[in-house]
Amino acid sequence: MNDKIIGYTAGVFDLFHIGHLTLLKNAKGMCDKLVVGVSTDELVKYKNKKPVIPFSERIEIIRNIKCVDSVVAQEDMDKLTMCKKLGASVLFVGDDWYGTEKWENYEKEFAKEGIKIVYFPYYKGTSSTLINKTLENLRGKN
Repeated sequence: MNDKIIGYTAGVFDLFHIGHLTLLKNAKGMCDKLVVGVSTDELVKYKNKKPVIPFSERIEIIRNIKCVDSVVAQEDMDKLTMCKKLGASVLFVGDDWYGTEKWENYEKEFAKEGIKIVYFPYYKGTSSTLINKTLENLRGKN
């Protein structure tokens, strides 16, 4: 039997910043193998957003971070199926989801499959939202 702990996290990872890196490093510290799902451009559009950096470049950035062991395309919102497919026993997410009805239901679903959800504190400094707002403000002044 394989005793290695496989962890999974997913995100858009657009405009990669220190908050993303902190999440990945913390996640790797809690598992033997860290698999990271990068949201495809189609999935991001489905969420009514538009990535600045194309998927092919975002996945290459994540693939080259030393604490990341493997990278997959996250093509839908179904993280439970992905965890089961990968053999992951831990899902890492930001604590901005903690305590919401949706994620409390997810916790029950994941627990039935023996998968634990670990919430990391949402990074309070630089964020993709802040970077985007700053860029909009700068470009608006031209």
